[in-house]
Amino acid sequence: MKLNQVTVPALNVATSVEFYCRLGFELIVSSPHYARFVCPEGDSSFSVHLVTELLPRSGTVVYFEVLELDQKVRELQSLGISFTQEPQDEAWLWREARLLDPSGNVICLYRAGVNRLTPPWRLKSSKMG
Repeated sequence: MKLNQVTVPALNVATSVEFYCRLGFELIVSSPHYARFVCPEGDSSFSVHLVTELLPRSGTVVYFEVLELDQKVRELQSLGISFTQEPQDEAWLWREARLLDPSGNVICLYRAGVNRLTPPWRLKSSKMG
């Protein structure tokens, strides 16, 4: 199985398109009720769909890995994008910065390196030996 995309709700698709394009995503599908993007790296996609109201926060966070996290955060801040959390080292060995998209969806830009899939506490599996 391969993850294809994550779709988040948007109160205003056009505003969300502008926001995600500023983050560096490439718009590949656009309609008044839906937009889909290709992620800046890899072959994953990401989309937004129009809703008339937002449900209470679900606790869902969408993570995008960025190799040069601190540099990317500074670049985005210079474009007027605000962060709710500046880059910081976390106990789980990732460096993370957080922001909200125009509809309040929580986005985490992070750098994890080898700890993304192989943290020191990873369970041993037959695939890993």
